[in-house]
Amino acid sequence: MVDSSTVFVVDDDDSIRDLLASYLKKNGYNVIAANSGESFLQEFQEWRSAGEDESRVIVVLDIMMPGMDGFDVCRELRTFSKAPVIMLTAVSDEMDRIIGLEMGADDYLGKPFNPRELLARIKAIFRRSEQVAEPKTTGRYAVFNGFCLDKVTRELTSPEGEPVPLTGADYNLLMLFIRNQGKVLSRESIAEVTRKRNSAPMDRFIDVNVSRLRQCLGENARAPELIKTVRGQGYILTTEVEWVDKVPA
Repeated sequence: MVDSSTVFVVDDDDSIRDLLASYLKKNGYNVIAANSGESFLQEFQEWRSAGEDESRVIVVLDIMMPGMDGFDVCRELRTFSKAPVIMLTAVSDEMDRIIGLEMGADDYLGKPFNPRELLARIKAIFRRSEQVAEPKTTGRYAVFNGFCLDKVTRELTSPEGEPVPLTGADYNLLMLFIRNQGKVLSRESIAEVTRKRNSAPMDRFIDVNVSRLRQCLGENARAPELIKTVRGQGYILTTEVEWVDKVPA
């Protein structure tokens, strides 16, 4: 089966990069390989300028690279793109994974890994994007507490009319809360929908994602008003949501 989706593989290790590129091509993906963060950013900008569909792209990004490491690359990428990022790390340090998620990565995978697992995670991200892209709602815009979310362009506007940067993971999580407004979402249910795997008892990554979304919404970390914590249960979006066809005046 031929897939129109594109995967950027960014790794300075020639053997790993070539192996992943070959494997993903055999599974129907368009693959663009880069051996450094600098070359990737240049190639991605050129690819983007050619009018390619950015909703069908994923970046597989190694953390440990000379020059710009994966964190630097992810930080720079997030200044102009919401493309999903899967970070590859050669260490099992939880802090590296948390830092990556805070910088806008959507998932992580520790080396060594089975290419089949990477493929499964790539497919899962594309599935989630498709599901979130077509919410069962009427109207193009979700309006809540002065914010306006465009489900077509995936752009969020603040009550002051300013654009609010969202990563793909931020958008997916926000849409999950919007579609379940007024309902308590457990950390396990959030993990199942947004990451397609169960959350370990001490897994902090869901909390990191929620914290980052709260920052996007300008929430007070100590006393959030929009996305509240329900002790022992999870999180809830408390504000009303209205779906409209035109941007509110």
